[in-house]
Amino acid sequence: MTQPIKRDRTIKVVSWNIAGRCNPWFELAEMARQGEADLALLQEAGNPPDAIANLFRYENDPLGPTLLDRWPLVVRLSNKVEVEWFRQVPAIGWWRNDREIEVSGIGTMAVARVVPRGQAEETFLAVSMYARWTRAHPTTGVRPGRHADLSAHRILSDLQTLMDYLDPSRYPGILAAGDLNLRYGATEDPWYGRECLVWERFKTLGLEFLGPQLPNGSATLCTDPVYPENTRDVPTFYTAQQKKPAEANRQLDYAFASRGFHETVTVRALNKVEEWGSSDHCRLLIEVG
Repeated sequence: MTQPIKRDRTIKVVSWNIAGRCNPWFELAEMARQGEADLALLQEAGNPPDAIANLFRYENDPLGPTLLDRWPLVVRLSNKVEVEWFRQVPAIGWWRNDREIEVSGIGTMAVARVVPRGQAEETFLAVSMYARWTRAHPTTGVRPGRHADLSAHRILSDLQTLMDYLDPSRYPGILAAGDLNLRYGATEDPWYGRECLVWERFKTLGLEFLGPQLPNGSATLCTDPVYPENTRDVPTFYTAQQKKPAEANRQLDYAFASRGFHETVTVRALNKVEEWGSSDHCRLLIEVG
């Protein structure tokens, strides 16, 4: 008797800050061809090279101009999912239709409804987050005075319109991932107190922290002194001074999912030297379902 063919119901999502570069788009195209990714949550995306632009489906409708046009995007990579992109509108109204989202920070997020083909009951919302640097006001006298937690709080405020954090199961699951420019386990960071407020707020709103953390990623050989010795953080970024993945020693990229839905989501960092990719950030591979 012929056994029925089992279909892989897992939706594979890659979250990646591609730093406005061209080569990551080719790598995304190859991941799609190999069946390794169905959806991409990109930060500092720019546009794909003309030669392969037809391989990607996305809508870019930012609220306003962004630095170097490096906005976040939600990009469809395979036919396993249907994607309905949300249009960004100013956060000044009382009511919006279900294809719009009020956004208070320019270039900080992109949101889409993702419908796995043939699995409409497993629809979820995908959010690409980019906590861009914001300068302190000149009256502080601080230079350079750049802070990412300000953008992270704006992202969280905007996400609140999508969820009932008293009962997250009432609404579609939310997957939010990206570059927050914050260090989760860095207890010696001078901004530790401020950054803790961000992590606590995610938790309070019903967005569960998924990491990635050890063992879902490779540990670093170069330990940043802001981390405790027993840190479970995994490096996802190397600086211009470090120049290569082997010297990466800080984590800036994370994934979260709404409570309950988070039990169906796993994430790991593709941060080994041989799998890092062509950006200064590594990829996060997220599996849903």
